[in-house]
Formats: sequence, structure tokens, C-alpha cells
Amino acid sequence: MAGVSPDDVPIPAGDAGILLWDKPPGITSHDLVEEVRRRTGLKAGHAGTLDPFATGLMVILLGRATRLQKYLVGLPKRYRAVARLGWTSDTGDPDGILEETGRIPSELAIPAGTREQMVPMTSAVKVGGERLYRKARRGEVLAERPTRTVTVRRAELLETEFDPAGTPDRASFDLEVSSGTYVRELISGLKDAYCEELRRTAIGGLGIDRAGSLVDPVEALSFMPRVDLDRTQAEAVANGVRIPARESLPKGGEVVLVEEGEVVSVGRETAGEVQPEIVIRPASG
Repeated sequence: MAGVSPDDVPIPAGDAGILLWDKPPGITSHDLVEEVRRRTGLKAGHAGTLDPFATGLMVILLGRATRLQKYLVGLPKRYRAVARLGWTSDTGDPDGILEETGRIPSELAIPAGTREQMVPMTSAVKVGGERLYRKARRGEVLAERPTRTVTVRRAELLETEFDPAGTPDRASFDLEVSSGTYVRELISGLKDAYCEELRRTAIGGLGIDRAGSLVDPVEALSFMPRVDLDRTQAEAVANGVRIPARESLPKGGEVVLVEEGEVVSVGRETAGEVQPEIVIRPASG
């Protein structure tokens, strides 16, 4: 957020809000969230990190909205990625050791579908109580690392750029992937390529075109079934009391509980009732 004045960061009217921000390159997600916290004076969290070299949408949770993190962090993500062809990087991105191979991938295609990805050494995943990127900084490379199941929902080749000799040297992709997918690993999978640029353009239904604005928690949770409460129900839910569930609610599913357009709680259907899991708006009494 270097060069951005405090006045450019909107502050929610209440004690719960969701800020959409366009992260610049060269800073960590943690640094961005800490700067927002300092400027708003509110507790702050996020719904998914970006690598320092990456840019694009960060969903920053403010105040009581930080309690919504577990519901938003798993939303699918959309990216625009630029692959540098004929080169490799030991980290899969421009911050690693780059080596020119001169070999161009035979096919510029990233297959859709579910796959297993090994967590890269540059990730923040902990192994043996320590984050992998800290081990990597000491020169350690673990051959056996955790894997995760990820899904590439869509991967479209947008354009291919050519050098003066007519050889492909860059390829741009539009990707929609499940949460937790390492896009730089998808690009490295082309062989003789690394992710030169990465920009996140959407998280769930929230897009980069709205960066710099606040989103109400009701909108952010619009992917969940919604139950509108009267005053008596809202007070009960705010105190953690179960309420009867509608028959149309999915069994065992998450439900956003709303009074007069304001999120009171997120609950879960359990045996014909909705049990509040987290409370956003406390009871008035």
C-alpha cells in the first residue's frame, strides 16, 4: 500500500466489514493486512494470501467479520497467469533462480480436472513445526512434502507472445481453480516454463473490479442459504440458541442468519434445527 493515503482505505460504519483490495507486487499479504489494521484501527484478517510477486484481489476481513474467515477462505479463485517459456525457476516464479533452457513446451495446455499437488518449498505450510519457506531459505529441500487435492475448473490459453525470431516466449492463461491450488506449480508443469506474472482477479463472486470498496457480509456470504429472522429469533441466535430449521435447508449445511439485511450469525442445520456456529452481531441485551 505504499503511496496510498489513509483516506483511501474505507472504514466500515459498524464493527464488521469486508474490504476488497488490489495488492501490489513486492509486499507480503501479511504486511498488507497489518497496514489495513493500522489504518482502520480494527482487527483484520484475510480470505487467502498471495505470494509477494503476485498482484490482485485480497479479501480483507475487518472487526467481527474476521470470524467469517473459515467460510470465505475455501472459495474458488480466478487468476491471470503469464508463463515465461524456455526458462525454469527453482521456485516456479521470478523470485527463484532462473535458468534459460531454450526449450519451448510442446503443448501450451493446462488440463482441467482434479489432481494431487505437492506443496512447494516456498509455501507457508508447516512441516516439523516450521514453515517450509523458512527451511528453503536455509537451502533445505524436502523430497517428501505434504500433498493436497486441488481442482482446475477451467484453464484457457488467452494469447501467445513471440520473440523477434518468431519463437514463442510467453503464454497467458485465465484459470479458475479450487482454493489452495498453487498456480505456479501448474505453470511449471508445462515443462521449461515458470510463472512470470500472477494476478488474482476473483475470489468466489467478488471481483478485482471492485477493489478499494467495502462489501457487506450479507453479500459476501450470498453463496450460502439464507434465513431471515424476526427480532425474537435474532436475539436468540445472538445468544447461541438454536432455532427451528426450514425443511428446504440442506441437511448438515451452513446457513447465514440475517435480520433486516444484517448478518447476525452463521449456523449449521442439525437434526431439524439451526445451531449458531459464530455470531457477528451480539445480542442487544
